[in-house]
Formats: sequence, structure tokens, C-alpha cells
Amino acid sequence: MNTDITSSATDGSYFELPPYGVAQAEKAAGMAAALSALTAHHRRHCAPYDQLLTARGEVPGRQYALEQLPFIPVQLFKRYELSSVPPEQVFKVLTSSGTTSQQVSRIVLDRDTAQAQTRALVRIVQQFLGKARLPMLVIDHPGVIKNRQSFSARGAGILGLSNFGRDHTYALRDEDMTPDVEAIRAFIERHRGKQVFLFGFTFMVWKYLLQALRALPDPPHFENAVLIHSGGWKKLQDEAVGNDEFKQALGEVLHIDRVHNFYGMVEQVGSIFMECEAGRLHAPVFADVLIRDARTWQVLPPGQSGLIQVLSVLPHSYPGHSLLTEDVGELLGVDDCPCGRLGHTLRVHGRVARAEVRGCSDTHESPRPSAAEAA
Repeated sequence: MNTDITSSATDGSYFELPPYGVAQAEKAAGMAAALSALTAHHRRHCAPYDQLLTARGEVPGRQYALEQLPFIPVQLFKRYELSSVPPEQVFKVLTSSGTTSQQVSRIVLDRDTAQAQTRALVRIVQQFLGKARLPMLVIDHPGVIKNRQSFSARGAGILGLSNFGRDHTYALRDEDMTPDVEAIRAFIERHRGKQVFLFGFTFMVWKYLLQALRALPDPPHFENAVLIHSGGWKKLQDEAVGNDEFKQALGEVLHIDRVHNFYGMVEQVGSIFMECEAGRLHAPVFADVLIRDARTWQVLPPGQSGLIQVLSVLPHSYPGHSLLTEDVGELLGVDDCPCGRLGHTLRVHGRVARAEVRGCSDTHESPRPSAAEAA
């Protein structure tokens, strides 16, 4: 496994590895070396990050095992713009979700990091959609991707997943989130007999597509569709809707029976954890996950719940390679998923108590939903 993370983000060596074909022991050794090098890189180029690690007593140049890697709380990106590249190398800035009363994360990308994130996303999603571009229905409105220089995570997610589609059709009319039933029916008719691809954020799929179409006397039916979705589950959990109920309703109302959730965040775009056919979230070869006890910070074994730490070899332009999230989850297993994919598998339980609520759809407020940015 290539351990020079700076070159692996640009020369393509990491992307030659099968996304889910490296056993965890081998993967952990390679990632530990790569992430140790990346930690040193960010200490040299991001003074606030270096100051933080120095204050913690971290010695520069140390080689870490995967479980020893220093992490920073994801909330730091809401308070500081942490960058490891000079201003003239900034390609774009991503922002997280947030209501008007919340601060948002700002993630600085140079071209190499942005390209590496896109390549990683392609390698992961092709495992579930195949390599052919599929007719794509976006469960959103087109205004969300107007500004391509400064994206919300919602816009970045749509644009990133749009690479896997063609005949891109938006299912919602505008910011009032009403479904464009005529456009949806026309999309289905154009591609009858073909596999189609739907993408949207979880609560928006539930409320603005599924619930809205369910109210029709003759809701549209998809013949051969795969849905990929992600985002905050809080509002669905408040309505007693879990993953199983979500999938069941999609099948009953719209005849969509292939549904894949994924776990990801704007602070580590590209390093998504995709849900397989067995219902487990998988860490790809570019990323990994640890579960830590919130009191002792010890790494927990499979089956025990704690705070999720996410690791990624992709962030070169900002120190986002080892982050402690505000999400609670547990490891389900190692190299043992029934689907055959190797590595860690994960279940996410939700947000830690008292953490700010965020998510692709948690920023929509009643009675009139906004087009708030989302992660």
C-alpha cells in the first residue's frame, strides 16, 4: 500500500486499490503510515493545527498506529478556517449546513484535494451503480447548485453524485419544495424499461417526494430504480421512521426496492461510508472509522457505542484527515460482512446529546421550508 499521502492524492496510486478488497489489518498499517505523513504535512503548513498538537504534547514527525492518531473535533471548522495551502491555491470552499443562528464549517479545497475526493467518490459509488451513467432524478430543485465556487454541502453532494447520471431531472420545482409531478412522470416514461438512479437527502426524499406523491390518487411507479440518499435522520426519528420503515414505504408507494444510505460529512467529502445490501455501512479503502469512549477516549471494540472518529487519506489542503465527530455509533464487524466487502462496518445511532442539530434536511423549518444549506 502506498504510504506517501501527498503523492497518492495526485498520482493515483491509492485509487488502484479495490475500494473494499483490502483486509483490515493490511489497510490499517498502510493508512497509519499515510496519515502519520499527512499529520506532519499539516503541522508544517497549518500553524493553528501545529499549535493545537503542540499544546497536546504531540511530538513532530511521530509515526502513529491508527488508533494513536491525534484527532481534532469537527466543531473547530465552524470556528476557524483551517487551511494548509496559500490563498492563491484555493480552488473552492465548501460550507456545511446551518440555520441562520448557527455557524457553518468552511472547508478549503485545492485542485488536488478536490480531484482526489471526486475520484474516491467515483470508485465507491461505481461499486453500487456500475460504471454506466444512468438516467438521474435529483430529489431537489436546480437552484441549489447555482454558485459553483462556494458550495453548500447539499449542492456539492448533488454535483458530485451527478457524475453518475445523465438526463439530470429535478423532482422539485423550486424553494417551496413542491414536487414537479409532470417532470417525474415524463422522466419515468422516457426511461421505461431501463435502470434509473435517484439521489436526494433523506428527509427531503421522505417528505417532499414520498409523502407528497403518496397523497396522489395515482402516484408514479418506478420499474427499475436505485436510490442513494444521505443526511440527518433526526426528523424522521422524531416521526418514528427508521431505516426499515423508510425502505418499506419506498417499495410500497413508489416501487423502489434498491435503497442505499450513506454516512458522510462536508469535512471529509469523498470518504463516504456506503450502506451495502446487508444494511451495513462500509469504510472504503480511502477511509476508516474508530469508535471512542466519550469519557476515556479509549477505542471501543465492535458492539459498543461511542463517539465516531473518521479518518481519511484524502484531505491535503486542510487538516481534516482525523476528526472526532458529534455522532454516536458502533462498529458491527471487521472483514465479516455477508456482502463480502472487507474492512470495518458501522452503524450510526444519531447525534450526541446537546450537539447542534445539523443535517441535510434538519435545516428545513415549518410552515414554509427554506432552501437552507445542508450536509
